[in-house]
Amino acid sequence: MGLTKQYLRYAASAVFGVIGSQKANLTYVTLRGGERGRYVAVAACEHVFIWDIRKGEKVLILQGQKHEVSFLCASPDGVHIAVGYEDGAVRIFSLLSGESNVSFNGHKSAVSVINYDALGARLVTGSKDTDVIVWDIINECGLYRLRGHKDVITQALFLKDRNLLVSSSKDSFVKWWDLDTQHCFKTMVGHRSEVWGMVLLNQQNRLLTGSADSELRSWDISYLDQGKAQGEPKVKKGKTLQEEEDSEKEEDESPEERILSCKKAGSILREARDRVVSMATDAKARVIACHGNDMVLELFSALSEEEVQRKMTKKLKKAKKKAARDQEGPGEQTEPLVERTLKDEILRLTNIKASAKIRWVDCLSCAGGELKVALLLQNNTVETYSLKITDKKPTANKTARLTLGGHRTDVRTLAFSTDNIAVLSASGDTVKVWNRSTLQVIRTMACEYALCSLFVPGDRQVILGSKSGTLQIFELASGSLLETVDAHSGALWSLCLSPDQRGIVTGSADKTVKFWEFELIKDQGSGQKRLTLKHTRTLQLEEDVLCVKLSPDHRLLAVSLLDCTVKIFYTDTLKFFLSLYGHKLPVLCLDISHDSALIATGSADRNVKIWGLEFGDCHRSLFAHDDSVMFLQFVPKTHLFFTAGKDKKIKQWDADKFEHIQTLEGHHREVWCLSISPNGDHLVSSSHDKSLRLWERTREPIILEEEREMEREAEFEESMAKGDVPVVPGETEGQAAPAGKKTVETVKAAERIMEALELYREETRKKEEHEYFCQTAGKQLPLPKPNPILVAYGNITPSRYVLDVIKKVRSSELEVSLLVLPFHYVPELLKLFNSYVQQGLEVELVCRCLFFLLKIHFGQISSNQMMLSIIDDLRTNTLCKVCEIRDVLGFNSAALQFLQREIESKEDVMFFADATGRLEEKKKRRRKRERAVLTVA
Repeated sequence: MGLTKQYLRYAASAVFGVIGSQKANLTYVTLRGGERGRYVAVAACEHVFIWDIRKGEKVLILQGQKHEVSFLCASPDGVHIAVGYEDGAVRIFSLLSGESNVSFNGHKSAVSVINYDALGARLVTGSKDTDVIVWDIINECGLYRLRGHKDVITQALFLKDRNLLVSSSKDSFVKWWDLDTQHCFKTMVGHRSEVWGMVLLNQQNRLLTGSADSELRSWDISYLDQGKAQGEPKVKKGKTLQEEEDSEKEEDESPEERILSCKKAGSILREARDRVVSMATDAKARVIACHGNDMVLELFSALSEEEVQRKMTKKLKKAKKKAARDQEGPGEQTEPLVERTLKDEILRLTNIKASAKIRWVDCLSCAGGELKVALLLQNNTVETYSLKITDKKPTANKTARLTLGGHRTDVRTLAFSTDNIAVLSASGDTVKVWNRSTLQVIRTMACEYALCSLFVPGDRQVILGSKSGTLQIFELASGSLLETVDAHSGALWSLCLSPDQRGIVTGSADKTVKFWEFELIKDQGSGQKRLTLKHTRTLQLEEDVLCVKLSPDHRLLAVSLLDCTVKIFYTDTLKFFLSLYGHKLPVLCLDISHDSALIATGSADRNVKIWGLEFGDCHRSLFAHDDSVMFLQFVPKTHLFFTAGKDKKIKQWDADKFEHIQTLEGHHREVWCLSISPNGDHLVSSSHDKSLRLWERTREPIILEEEREMEREAEFEESMAKGDVPVVPGETEGQAAPAGKKTVETVKAAERIMEALELYREETRKKEEHEYFCQTAGKQLPLPKPNPILVAYGNITPSRYVLDVIKKVRSSELEVSLLVLPFHYVPELLKLFNSYVQQGLEVELVCRCLFFLLKIHFGQISSNQMMLSIIDDLRTNTLCKVCEIRDVLGFNSAALQFLQREIESKEDVMFFADATGRLEEKKKRRRKRERAVLTVA
């Protein structure tokens, strides 16, 4: 069957207008050659933007795929950044190249927290699915999944010198995990509500937690090896009666503290009364930053033990002097008792008031006691501050504010210029004009809350309709407001340019439709002519007007009303012509085709109806979106139209064949409006996710059957991702479980391994048959033709082909792919592993696969007598080969160390330490030269 009608595909071209998404955090990063604290990584829908704070521009974009970014974490060495997504995936990007080579799939829902260990070799992730997963970054695989929490994970932290992990959750519990045995050895139950944040202080001997009240609770951690070795401090820590009772209760609950004990040491009161939204510390954990849902960031300083002791010594001296003054007479001198409280150890530094509500905070300590603070705000803005923590009363100075590239509130109206180059976007406080090709802001102008807009013919002025009922006319060349016209007494919902381009029509919530004509009048101030609007006619209606549209032949006026109907009037006489009934909820958008033959209406009842404009007959009613249809527009000079809905989707339809052509997915919140360029090649849309998206018409044709097939495949992938592991009767779910999850990629990888094993079987059978026929015939027969796949790979052996297929499976997906593999393939695979180990081929990879298969199929393998000989051979060969490789690695390591010592003794330099020192000296010299050049200039 040939193509009866060819549609061209619209593809995503760019995302702009977003500075920082509200779903994720922000973090300081270091780019090669850049100074610390200059670059900030912020999530922008599915991408990650690296902003240069000093210049206020994007320097790197880490490209995402489909799902929104939910968490960011920079590696300790500053070379990589781990990015968590809404679908539970984690990808690690290189900040040098901007590419992602490592990805992990284990969570079933959004990643809520990510943290590296001190070396940057392991990664811990927490999710909304209540699981905590530890990943091995070097081997690119999951180590284990830790289960136990009952709600969203809010924080997970590695301890530096111990193989321990601490995690917090909205279930109000803080859990301590022993990573050697992968079990929870302690659960702290001292919180009455959700634990929203957590930081480790004082060389990881103190835990500070923030919950849904105004307290930051402090917990003293005592490790087993420290135990009773440390003597009592000279100054006793004072405790209230309530705290002593709490600690006694806690001791009763957990009499055996085998690894550590964690006791409440008091609490700090925040000034804010709502919940903690985020908590952060600098790298040395000397400064604590926390905030709630308001505009104020609170900073605290954690003193070291030496500083606390000095402070307590001063306190003791003052107390002794006071006691001496009070007891001047004869009598026995009593030693004063000074209580050590939490306020002596954690001091309030200062508060920083941002320009809007704070979403997230990150801190960075720099040389000279300078602290840099980056704030992601809830109005699509990033602000940075700096302060000197060594000052007695530190004050924060705002150093940068990233605002130029986006709106502070949702964009409610869009418009294209007649030359297809400029795009207008207007929000609650600003109107911006963008260059479509460069995506740069040309003009930014302050306005009222805009609901509708258009370019005046000639593209020199723009008109906005506002929520207060005014019409605002702006001149683009100067970026100035020419005039504000009080057009309506209610919200002005709709604007329409008349087909003769001599005026506009406005519809408002004050139940009127007004006709306006363009006029040029002489400006009294400058004496030059300027554009204004002259009111000519008014159409009074019985309900609020939601949308107005003039037919291209200037014959009819369509008006949608709050009573769910669309009324059509003659333009010249304003007499009633037709009423379109059928929608169950108000019609929010409508458009008329270029030939004035069809009118399409979109409603809050989620349906789109196509009507004939001649008689008002409904041609077809289409169920368009899963939520209200917010915007509808015909592609110029066609009967194709686009709809935008609150279900985050944009859809293309054919009004002649009543067919759904294409769905444009990309927005992560409700889509408010869209605009199609006059030539139909571009489409721009705006959403509640603060982003503007540009879509471009390609030359690729759309075949509808293939589109439907792709939609079905996407549904299947989604259902597979959400599928749960079947519960085995009689088995209870343990605390630890495998880290990976079954995905389409792991299923495909397992299928490739099975196909390779089938090919190996087939080739082995052909070889055996050939040997048998040679023996029976008593002469050498020609060899059978090898499989074309083996020929394509360079005439490799079937066993080597199986190894190549296993090597090509991504390291993070290997275990789950082997888990999918049916057991009848396992014996053959074990035989192949034995031959690989004997030949010394990919021993590390083979051992990893072997140990995993033995672990999951232990029962069936050990009960099979035929496999005992293979297992015995594997044990001997594997141990021998692993010892051999270990010896080679040890010899090479010792040789390199010997070479280093030889070079150091000959050159009389410390090899690595001196090199790094010299590099720092070079940098300092270069900076001095640059300063000198700048001074001379």
